[in-house]
Amino acid sequence: MPSDAHVPAIAGDVVVTGAAGFIGSHLVKALRQSGRNVVGVDRRDMGVHTGAVPAPEEGAFQARTGDLATMDLSSCLKGVDLVFHLAALPGVRPSWTEFPEYLHCNVLATQRLLDACVQAGVGRVVVASSSSVYGGADGAMDEGMLPRPTSPYGVTKLAAERLALAFAARPDAALSVAALRFFTVYGPGQRPDMFVSRMIRAVLRGEPVEVYGDGSQIRDFVYVEDVVRALLLAGAPARHPDDRAEVLNVGTGSSVSLNRLLSLTAELTGRRPDARYGPTRVGDVGATTADVSRARDRLGFRPATDLRTGLAAQIEWTRRRTDGPRRPRTAPGTATTGRRA
Repeated sequence: MPSDAHVPAIAGDVVVTGAAGFIGSHLVKALRQSGRNVVGVDRRDMGVHTGAVPAPEEGAFQARTGDLATMDLSSCLKGVDLVFHLAALPGVRPSWTEFPEYLHCNVLATQRLLDACVQAGVGRVVVASSSSVYGGADGAMDEGMLPRPTSPYGVTKLAAERLALAFAARPDAALSVAALRFFTVYGPGQRPDMFVSRMIRAVLRGEPVEVYGDGSQIRDFVYVEDVVRALLLAGAPARHPDDRAEVLNVGTGSSVSLNRLLSLTAELTGRRPDARYGPTRVGDVGATTADVSRARDRLGFRPATDLRTGLAAQIEWTRRRTDGPRRPRTAPGTATTGRRA
């Protein structure tokens, strides 16, 4: 992770829910490298974190496998003052048909964790929210806008962050909360169903790239290491009363279209993406761009990784794990995007 003099030191044991996930695994690595002991909670196997013996300067990792909505949380939170709550069921499209599971994972599990944090006297919880709570909007999205989620997934993420703010407002709780609305997070280890991952794999293998819509939709792509830095900054104790319950965007403040992303991938790989355009999926929005001024003012957060650099890193990471063809289909510098009817 890039060094940042403004990232505060975090003392004591830290709990990370969703520790086996894309962002969670990066966060666990950063915390351990800073010397913190981490308790990771996830329903999935966390052998990726426990398989290696930590270096002397690294913090220890303790895995707790279970469902936040049903497992015993008191032992996980004993003596803990900071929790990063990243566990959630992601995905816009499946949320239309699997809503009960989204309620279970994103809302009920969050409520139960927050209640356990209050009972354990946890001082700070950083909750992962999503730009999906906004729905679509023209121009930059700021935290003062009325949320208008356009998918069941977005509804559950909005419910989770509102639950967190409600718990922080309890007069009998020492808890403070920061809900971070992540925009489109990419980088090494990204979920395989996300567009950047699908696109890179397909291009490296010489396979068609499925694009939902005409590719003109724009997204604010933010690199995972920048997101980890924002999480670490948000993990610092609340500095004034307004910080006890706050919502912050985490993005870059600029957006590009999917077609531009395809072109940039062609430039970086020397291979022409075979883009196959299809219908827009229900719940997808046309544009997302983060207004990041509040995160800058409150946390000192500034994204450090430009899209070309971050995309190149994810391409190289994927290339090392891909069995696809190695020879470019077109010479570097001559690639263009194509459209199939």
